[in-house]
Amino acid sequence: MGRAFEYRKASKMKRWGTMSKLFPKLGKIITMAAKEGSSDPDMNSKLRTAILNAKAENMPKDNIDAAIKRASAKDTASMLEVNFEGKVPHGVLLFIECATDNNTRTVANVKNILTKNGGELLTNGSLEFMFTRKAVFEFLLQDGMNIEELELELIDGGLEEIEEEDGVVLVTADYTSFGKMNEVLEKLGIEITKANLERIANTPITISDKAQEDIDKIIERLEDDEDVQKVFSNL
Repeated sequence: MGRAFEYRKASKMKRWGTMSKLFPKLGKIITMAAKEGSSDPDMNSKLRTAILNAKAENMPKDNIDAAIKRASAKDTASMLEVNFEGKVPHGVLLFIECATDNNTRTVANVKNILTKNGGELLTNGSLEFMFTRKAVFEFLLQDGMNIEELELELIDGGLEEIEEEDGVVLVTADYTSFGKMNEVLEKLGIEITKANLERIANTPITISDKAQEDIDKIIERLEDDEDVQKVFSNL
């Protein structure tokens, strides 16, 4: 699970190499979080996490503040979170999360990218059972921190797995425990560096390096679309 997470992280950062792509996507996540709840991060854990992730990618404070203010703008009233599911070459399945103010446009764009690259858009719900949603938190190992003791303290937060590698701790819980785990970590005084809801393939597959290049290109084209937020695969 740790290697898979690191692969997705490295692969995403490679594709989101320019801030011109990354900041608008992070901003949209912040806007959606503020739109769903309070614009005050102290009162909205989802917004607090979105801001945390944006800061981790060095998004300027002005951009973050602008994204929060955008939540009350008229043009965001119709903003929706929508998901799409697709099948692409080499037996790879994709779960695509989007945020859009025009679902017709987003459907057409996603479908076009998939079909032009030998894939197809599937009926929503086709792949739901093939992925499990997980809450994933990342933070640095602090001086004097004992992983075994920490594991016991995080059980109340819904802990399923804890890993440590090269001073980085990765905590995994069921997605329904996202808020609870976030609160437990904050109460323990742990400074979270990143937190996300991930979709983990229940039966991951392995493909050749050449096939991987093909899939990376398709995912890159999807993530280039302004409405696409995250792309998960069964790799």
